[in-house]
Amino acid sequence: MPASGRELLDEFRARIAGWDWDVALLQEVPPWWPPALARAAGADERMALTSRNELLALRRFVAERRPDLIKSNGGGSNALLVRGSIAEHRAVRLRRFPERRLVQVVALADGTHVANMHLSTAPRLARDELERARALVGDSSPLIFGGDLNLRDPALPGLEHVAARDVDHVFVRGLAPAGEVVRLDRRLDSGALMSDHEALLVPLEPRSPRNAP
Repeated sequence: MPASGRELLDEFRARIAGWDWDVALLQEVPPWWPPALARAAGADERMALTSRNELLALRRFVAERRPDLIKSNGGGSNALLVRGSIAEHRAVRLRRFPERRLVQVVALADGTHVANMHLSTAPRLARDELERARALVGDSSPLIFGGDLNLRDPALPGLEHVAARDVDHVFVRGLAPAGEVVRLDRRLDSGALMSDHEALLVPLEPRSPRNAP
């Protein structure tokens, strides 16, 4: 997260709560943030720890007081927020070393599945993790599949690539774009940046004959 001189949880959750979304895919957020973000946004949430979480209470103590000193070593997690209900959740580890990488998969009440991930920075490792994550979600139900893939040109046969910004990507199955992808403003009222990635708002609707590719 960009240098700010202080913890940004209050500003971050106000911004998340104010955006218009149904499902939010978050990567590498402090592990104590997802419940607070969900409460502010009126959402259900599931969180999975990623890397740099040993002695988490101590890391949190430093991160809340000196975030620019500890930076990403304050602890990491990926999280899914849903303005609705989550029927099932699982987190599957894709890699243990050099850093723990995993994919979260949730089933929504309407049968749609959502997969959220943050893959390795080495392209060879990221491509392997991407293939394994793709295999986990099968080929049947409507699907939203994305996150920080650390790849600029990923290809996933059977899925439609509907949004991208640098290494951040969203793929779908059984759904169709319902409007233009919007890059949301990441600058907070204080002028600080809430992330080094731009958030993508991706409007989707059920796939039908009229919007078939």
